[in-house]
Amino acid sequence: MKILNERSEVPITKDTEEEGLIPSAWRPVLTQIVDAFVRHDYCLSDGVPGVAPVLEETAAQIERYIKNYGATLIQLPKESWNTSVCIWMGDRWDALIDLWTAEEGSSDLVLQVRISEISDGYVMTVYMVYVP
Repeated sequence: MKILNERSEVPITKDTEEEGLIPSAWRPVLTQIVDAFVRHDYCLSDGVPGVAPVLEETAAQIERYIKNYGATLIQLPKESWNTSVCIWMGDRWDALIDLWTAEEGSSDLVLQVRISEISDGYVMTVYMVYVP
């Protein structure tokens, strides 16, 4: 596994065969999503630039899953980027972000996000939180 230092840049690649690390350009937006979940804002009611509105059903699933998991979600540490991955699916990327809790540190929970190209960048769609 490649360990990144703070200055490393991870490019955006379209590889359908191999998972890759989360591109550096996407990390701030993904961090904002998790920060909202830490505040129990599963609908992203304040909005996050570059992220599609979260469906009520999806927000309810995320809230229920985190509550049932039984641990307190915390902000993503830099170490999360060493294990979080994405893969090109032919028309979008699927990304799995390893989530952390106060009780465990690195937890079994992941955030799944779908990332699509649009004319002026990317749009992320929060898909679910679960234990793979």
